[in-house]
Amino acid sequence: MQLDLNAAQMFVAVAQAGSLSAAATRLGIPLPTLSRRIRELERELKIQLLERSARGTRLTDAGTRLFEHASRGIEALAEAEEAVRSDQTRLRGRLRLSLPTGFEPWWELLGAFQRQYPDIQVNVYTTDRRVDLVQDGIDVALRVGAIVHEAMVAKRLLTYRHVLVAAPDLLKRVGKPTTYENLHHFPLAAWIRDANSHASWRLGENVFEPQAMLTTNDYLHLRARALAAEFVTELPPFLAAEPIRDGRLVEVFVDHPMPQQHVSLLYPAHRHPSSIVRAYLDFCQKQMTRFLGTASRPV
Repeated sequence: MQLDLNAAQMFVAVAQAGSLSAAATRLGIPLPTLSRRIRELERELKIQLLERSARGTRLTDAGTRLFEHASRGIEALAEAEEAVRSDQTRLRGRLRLSLPTGFEPWWELLGAFQRQYPDIQVNVYTTDRRVDLVQDGIDVALRVGAIVHEAMVAKRLLTYRHVLVAAPDLLKRVGKPTTYENLHHFPLAAWIRDANSHASWRLGENVFEPQAMLTTNDYLHLRARALAAEFVTELPPFLAAEPIRDGRLVEVFVDHPMPQQHVSLLYPAHRHPSSIVRAYLDFCQKQMTRFLGTASRPV
C-alpha cells in the first residue's frame, strides 16, 4: 500500500495546528474536506491516528509515530522543491522565528539578514513563553537560559549578565544603596515571567527578593521607568549599555555581578535544517557580536 502524500501532508498540518479547524484555515481548504481526508487515511491504515474532542485533537501513539516519520519526509520534499525553485545564488522562501519580548538587538540583526537575503520572508512570533516549535510551526527559536530538551538542537551563541541600574536623579533623591539588604528601602521594579512568578535577584553570592512596586515581563518597560528616575531595576546589558554610556543610567552593585545568561538558537532535532535555516544560523553566529556590543560575550 502506498501512502497518499496529500493526505499525509494534511495529517501533519493537523498535528502541528492542534485542531482540524486550525489546520483547515492554515491549508486554505474546507473543514469537511479535511476531516473526510483524515478519516480516509485512518481507514487506509486501519488504525486511529487522532483522538477528537471539543477542545481539539490529540495524536494517538500510532499518530505520533506517523507524524515523526511523515513530517521528516514532507520537510525533505519541501526543501527539494525550494532547491529546484531557487536559483543558484539567491535563497527564497519563508523563515518562521520565535524571539523573547524586548530582545531589541535582534530586530537590527534581522534587518541586516533580510538585506543580505531579500527574497526570504521572515515571520517573527514574540513571546516569553516556552513555545512548542513543532506544534507552533517555528523553524528557529531564540532562547535565554538553560536548554533541556532531547528533541531539540541548541546552538549556543553567547553569554551575558544582567545589570542592576538606576538613574542618577533617583540616586540623588533617595541616596545610593550600600548593601543589598538596603535595597528594600528603595523603589524597585522587576521582571517576572508571568503573573504567577515572583522576582528574585542573585547579586554575587546573595539572593535578594525585591518587594517590587512594579513587575512586568517587558524589559523595555523597565528601562523606560528607570530612565524616568522612578525605579532601581535589572536590565539586559544590550538595553542598558547606551544609557550607561551617556550617563542617563548608572550601575548599582558592580562588585556583586548577576549570574550569566546563555543565549541559544533552538531548532527541532528530527528536522534536517533547510538551506534557509542554515543561512540564518550561520548569519547569527557571524554577526551577533556586532549588534549585541561589548556588553555580551560569544562562547
